[in-house]
Amino acid sequence: MKKLLSLSLLFLVLFGSTSLTAQEEAKFGHINTNELLRMMPGRDQAQADLERYAQELEETFAAMQAEFQNKYQEYIENQENYSQLVRQSKERELQSLNERIMEFQESAQQDIMEQEERLLNPIIEKAREAIQKVGREHGYTYIFDTSGGSMVFWENGENVMPLVREELELE
Repeated sequence: MKKLLSLSLLFLVLFGSTSLTAQEEAKFGHINTNELLRMMPGRDQAQADLERYAQELEETFAAMQAEFQNKYQEYIENQENYSQLVRQSKERELQSLNERIMEFQESAQQDIMEQEERLLNPIIEKAREAIQKVGREHGYTYIFDTSGGSMVFWENGENVMPLVREELELE
């Protein structure tokens, strides 16, 4: 989940006029969007809701696995006593249960990603809009996201975090 959140947060926001004249100087800024999003109202609640939802799915998955293990153990212990017809029926039941478990696991993973997107995208969008607004209002040509760790050297850029925090009223 956190990996998806980090990937969702790693975005580059470009601002400014594309028609810079020779006299105009490009203005660069940078911001750590992971840090910004940790400050955003509603983010902690969205994360808690997502974790609670994932826990519910995990519990259901564990119950399904336990059911399979119990039925498999019973089958192993009694297979010699079963008639051919009963043995085949039990094997089909185990195979069907195993397939349902695999389908549930795949669906649960997809569902968690969709839930994460539904809960966190409004927060991410609000942060993105604030960064864009700060970029326009303060004349930045580019604002780079430093949360990905790819910034090795930064001499003339400005940290726009205080401006974005002010825009979002996150004092």
